[in-house]
Amino acid sequence: MRLDDLDPSKNVRDQGRGGGRGIGGGGGGGLGLLLSFLPMLLGRKMGCGTILLIGGAAAAFLYFSGSGLQLAGDTGAGGFNSESSGANVACDTQEELFACQVLASTEQTWAKLFQQQGQRYKPTTLTFYDQSGQSGCGAAQAAMGPFYCPADQGVYLDTSFFREMSTRMGAKGDFAQAYVIAHEVGHHIQNLTGVADQVRNAQRTASKTEGNALQVRMELQADCYAGVWAAQNADRMEPGDVEEGLNAAHAIGDDTLMRGSGQQPVESMFTHGSSEQRMAWLRKGLQTGDPSSCDTFARGAV
Repeated sequence: MRLDDLDPSKNVRDQGRGGGRGIGGGGGGGLGLLLSFLPMLLGRKMGCGTILLIGGAAAAFLYFSGSGLQLAGDTGAGGFNSESSGANVACDTQEELFACQVLASTEQTWAKLFQQQGQRYKPTTLTFYDQSGQSGCGAAQAAMGPFYCPADQGVYLDTSFFREMSTRMGAKGDFAQAYVIAHEVGHHIQNLTGVADQVRNAQRTASKTEGNALQVRMELQADCYAGVWAAQNADRMEPGDVEEGLNAAHAIGDDTLMRGSGQQPVESMFTHGSSEQRMAWLRKGLQTGDPSSCDTFARGAV
């Protein structure tokens, strides 16, 4: 994907190695215990698929826990506080620079789409960390993979995840990386529009299976939004980009990850959607370029 001419986003922070305050802080304090005890509970050596499954569960814990997270209930997203002007802004490695350019592209794209609806887009902040860090939702750890924290409206990323995608999951290419970032920005869109708040409220009274199903719809909608972003930037796409994105979506489907970790896929345990579902909704966004086509909550949509 050709993004070289874009200035990197300024809505970026870099916590560096060990930038967090440990596991006790923030609203997701129980997350560290979850990550610590899961290997023992599994009773086996963790492979890449298992780690990513734990990461998905951890991200869901952060996103949907009732730990005092403040979600924006309208498109104005009141209370947004960008910390992008600090001296720790860094896009100095090749992977970080590309991520910063992807973020800049999402800012331009969603600002235009929101403006078309008479609304103003409030950008997310991208925070890099190395192995461990701290988010407004609690500890950030590399095993969690990229995630979105609604408490501070930020995307958190250890870029080593991209190397895991490429070397251990076979999801190579710059567009595969761009898709991951655009997906997390999709969660920010859900936060701004109030969808995330509605889902979280519904989950409070839902069974575990029902709650998982709601989360799957959230993830698939974020996949579709990632496709919308890419379609809106079709002039920057290069041959093979679509295939890279679809391959990445397949690689991080719940059924594929479960099989990769030696587990039998169980649909009621899915939290992000099957490989086929993720590919289908990413493709839908790519084909339509229209956010209104991403209604994964419609009857029969999933």
